[in-house]
Amino acid sequence: MSIFEKCQRFTRAREVQAAGYYPYFQPIEASYDTEVVIRGQRKIMVGSNNYLGLTHHPKVLEAAAKALRRYGSGCTGSRFLNGTLDLHEELEERLARFIGKESALVFSTGYQTNLGVISALVGRDDHVFSDKLNHASIVDGTKLAYGVVHRYAHGNLKALERELARTPSDAGKLIVTDGVFSMEGDIVDLPALVALAEFYGAQVMVDDAHALGVLGERGGGTAQHFGLEDKTDLVMGTFSKSLASIGGVIAGPETVIHYLKHHARSLIFSASMPPASVASVLAALDVIEEEPERREALWRNTRRMQEGLRALGYDIGKSETPVIPVLIGDFERMLVFWKELFEAGVFTNPVTPPAVPENSCRLRISLMATHNDDHIDQVLDALAMVGRRMAVI
Repeated sequence: MSIFEKCQRFTRAREVQAAGYYPYFQPIEASYDTEVVIRGQRKIMVGSNNYLGLTHHPKVLEAAAKALRRYGSGCTGSRFLNGTLDLHEELEERLARFIGKESALVFSTGYQTNLGVISALVGRDDHVFSDKLNHASIVDGTKLAYGVVHRYAHGNLKALERELARTPSDAGKLIVTDGVFSMEGDIVDLPALVALAEFYGAQVMVDDAHALGVLGERGGGTAQHFGLEDKTDLVMGTFSKSLASIGGVIAGPETVIHYLKHHARSLIFSASMPPASVASVLAALDVIEEEPERREALWRNTRRMQEGLRALGYDIGKSETPVIPVLIGDFERMLVFWKELFEAGVFTNPVTPPAVPENSCRLRISLMATHNDDHIDQVLDALAMVGRRMAVI
């Protein structure tokens, strides 16, 4: 049997394409922050993770252009060898202070960060504990680790405690959790999780991909939000959301970061972040610190959208962040809903299994600080029209 036979049997996506309801790989021809152009038509973008609206900020664009001219378009090597710039080290020092940790290490993507950190730290006799709704990169990182993997039901800390209690007391233990869950929009109960970790002698790693720049008094993330910076061992973050670029970071004790520099395979064997991307993050951090009103605008928009959706009768689950799921149900119905909303000028993200359970398909809305009242009104009007026509509300 050919290894390609499964590829020939995979027909579902082509069937959806033929029916005209395929929602993926939509080619964006131009981007204007809160609006994009697709096939000549302007859409309001509420599917982007550009929470603070910094991808078009003049300071970010200027910093990227300056770095491009000084360092070139790429580093053409890994951080371990010839791919470390002074910019990388400057960014690591800056992020360690921003997150509130002793040291930090920058990877080329957030996905590579989780893969490299978890697989390097969790050895053969260690145990790793992961919420079932954690990012896919966490799931894949645990698969690459040699240790024992424990997955507990989303937010069920009693189930987590049962797993911890069954683990040998002298074994190494790492609890890994999203800070903000990417498909639900809820926030981890970090105080309770940290208390369990202390009782059972486990370390805590928080994936703050959707929390950096969003949560915390200064945008420092989930631990800052709860005042638990000194109780959270490792904080992971990505640059492809609030920080307007691409890349990832792990922040924590200097000894751990030093170890990861020499053992994280996704760092050692992958080319480093391009100069323009690094400079973009540095500029984005400047803006976050200089313009706190952006975070205030983001939360104002978030509350307005959540209230509007609930008033229309939509089920948005337990969302308490700018990540807002609009629950639709089965796969086919969600595709039709997405298409009608798209044709009404609204770009959302369709979420299907395995990212969510069967018959729990949804559209994911993400708010930006730069959305204005007209944008939100137009989105809510479109959702009202489509929802009533399809009897979702």
